Amino acid sequence: MVIKKSVKKFEREFRKSLGMALIAAFGFLTALAWKDVITGYLEKIISLSPIQGKLISALIITAISVIVIILITKLISSE
Repeated sequence: MVIKKSVKKFEREFRKSLGMALIAAFGFLTALAWKDVITGYLEKIISLSPIQGKLISALIITAISVIVIILITKLISSE
């Protein structure tokens, strides 16, 4: 009886972890697909030297990513 409960708990956690890993993988693929688009758009907006333009675009992308991660974390923890 205890073994069955342990196996079911393991299966639940395994599926949960596998699901999160797949979501992360697809999120990474999406980020790669949008990277060039966002970088190109930001470089056109910011007409600075290439290094400063890349720095500013990296800061903007980082800020957006942090906000999205916080929102997803709150969404997951509320379930």
